[in-house]
Amino acid sequence: QMQLKESGGGSVEAGGSLTLSCTTSGWTYSSSCVAWFRQGPGKEREVVANFYTGGAISTYYDDSVKGRFTLALDRDQRTLYLQRNSRKAPDAAMYCCAASNSRKTWYSCRLGTRADRKDLTFWGQGTQVTVST
Repeated sequence: QMQLKESGGGSVEAGGSLTLSCTTSGWTYSSSCVAWFRQGPGKEREVVANFYTGGAISTYYDDSVKGRFTLALDRDQRTLYLQRNSRKAPDAAMYCCAASNSRKTWYSCRLGTRADRKDLTFWGQGTQVTVST
């Protein structure tokens, strides 16, 4: 049973740095698709970034975060990170990490294709990011 737990949210400055963590347990990372989603006020849940843990050909980033966010996996710590690097508009939302070890899902993920939330089996509870002015 895969388990995920997010942390790192809270109040951030509009142009400040942001690093979210997703601590995982229950799987080996050999063939999985892992992703970060977010849901802003009054909006649908949308994928931020996803990649294949077995050696991705490409990492998917939504256009809204491309060039600003970086997704990374620390295998030793079993933690998935989402880092915002660019000082730009705030990204206030509830951020969730998700994963699937379905072959259909990770194969698509491996190619850098956008993950569909209905194909991600395991979800964390989320961490809220708000913006201070």
